Amino acid sequence: MKIRFATFAAAALLAVVSAYSSAQSPAPASIGAASAEVVSATGSTGAANAAEPGSAEAKHGSSALAVIAAEVEAAPDTSVAKTQEASSDWLETFTAWVDKVDGYVWGVPLIGAILVTGILLTCILRFVHLLNLKRAMKYMFTTEQDGSGEVSSFGALCTALSATIGTGNIVGVATAIGTGGPGALFWMEVAAFFGMATKYAEGTLAVKYREVGPDGRVLGGPFYYIEKGLGRNWKWLAVLFAVFGTVAGIMGIGTITQIQGITSASDRFFKLCVYKDGAVPGFDLFGAHYSWVIAITGLVVSVCVALVVIGGLKRIASVSTVVVPFMAVFYVIICAFLLLGNLSKVTAALELVVRAAFNPRAFAGGVTGTIFIAMQKGIARGIFSNEAGLGSAPIAAAAAKTNEPVRQGLVCMTGTFFDTIIICTMTGLAIVVTGAWQPELGLKGVDITIEAFSKGLSFLPHSDVIGPLFLSVALAFFAFTTILGWDYYSEKCLEYLVGPRRRSIVMIYRLLYVLVVFVGPYLTVSVVWGVADTFNGLMAFPNLVALILLAPTVGRLTRDYFRRLKVGEIED
Repeated sequence: MKIRFATFAAAALLAVVSAYSSAQSPAPASIGAASAEVVSATGSTGAANAAEPGSAEAKHGSSALAVIAAEVEAAPDTSVAKTQEASSDWLETFTAWVDKVDGYVWGVPLIGAILVTGILLTCILRFVHLLNLKRAMKYMFTTEQDGSGEVSSFGALCTALSATIGTGNIVGVATAIGTGGPGALFWMEVAAFFGMATKYAEGTLAVKYREVGPDGRVLGGPFYYIEKGLGRNWKWLAVLFAVFGTVAGIMGIGTITQIQGITSASDRFFKLCVYKDGAVPGFDLFGAHYSWVIAITGLVVSVCVALVVIGGLKRIASVSTVVVPFMAVFYVIICAFLLLGNLSKVTAALELVVRAAFNPRAFAGGVTGTIFIAMQKGIARGIFSNEAGLGSAPIAAAAAKTNEPVRQGLVCMTGTFFDTIIICTMTGLAIVVTGAWQPELGLKGVDITIEAFSKGLSFLPHSDVIGPLFLSVALAFFAFTTILGWDYYSEKCLEYLVGPRRRSIVMIYRLLYVLVVFVGPYLTVSVVWGVADTFNGLMAFPNLVALILLAPTVGRLTRDYFRRLKVGEIED
């Protein structure tokens, strides 16, 4: 039966890949390139980022490279000039190759595989995530007696949410609607609905196959449910996941991307609201200009990160349980305030989202493309935002104080609910209600969201300042907690590779992680972001294989838990 199921599931995934491969369309644009998107959208951390999105300079290099290229062209034909030119050509070629690989990794095959996996798990588990959402909310705040683990279920959830709720909730949603039309928001919700089933399975398997040491420290996640659930012959797949997770965490997803999101948001606010002429005092470094706002913000954030991550999981969880609920509630309240101020437009906006999901051309003059584009942008951004299927959240779920895998699986799935169905929806509605997504405005990325909040809060005095200020604060909180969450994820991946007893290696990694955060604002070479995004996407493939092959195990654990709950063997 298990072999028959695995064959069917594999065939379904193969069909998705084959359907995409047979379609005569160009290589998909990178869905995971959130880092370049955040930087180009939120403002410049260096002169290179002021280039128009899609231009050669914005895509392939920094202003430092542009300066080098100009010098090479003007200089005599010497050996030094030739060396510089060759170096620049090599870097551009390598960057283009990385961008192409990144585009394929985050293309339709991965998006389709994650969505198909969610649909399969939803059917196999009989909509357990929908029928038990209320119970899951209850489990969030109740700690199981005598449960083994490191942190409470709520602490584990907040640790996962700290990495999940990030710049994608602001920039990603705006990009999806800006390129796919309002209908992209509908497909984002569809992805989240099935993604909840995926997150449930991930959390359940993480607790089922985790390891708890004599000192109470927990190590779990996809690498362990691959190795222990599928057998030792699959250890190579677990190692691949751990390698991908380690590289993705330190090379950009948790460091460079996020710190640049914070510093560029701060710099943009000062340019718009403090220095009206945009001339923020600064300095030149490596041929690029940086404001003192960027330098000071980067230093402050680096110190804060060091104080938290060096303390390990318990300190990360303790900070996350305070910061994550605060920032999420704060953001939702402001969004709700905006929507209440434009209440007469909300019903029409909801109608537009649903209708545009199936006929986007009718509502955007053909600019946003076909229904396929709306689906692709919405589903892709939903997946990238809530990370369902990527295998990151179960690393945090494994540390929860519980003896019941299903219980933590239910708590884990609420992460997708809060991230996409609540926060992303609020952002999307604010954009649609205010019309900030309209193509004729010519806005991209976070500029769409800034326009939405400036226009939506226009009934308040100084709304042109309040909107950018609010988004700067939100971006700073979201990105800061993402730095903390991804430190834990990548650290656990490294710990699996080197062994849990080699604490000195882990401590060195933490210090290196903080160092990368510190220098992150000054790293403008896009190849770094491309590599990080690629490895982040590659994490999904080993995880999806395990989820499909272990789906019968998840189903069995689910049925057994609710049977015991029904006869009173365990407390609800």
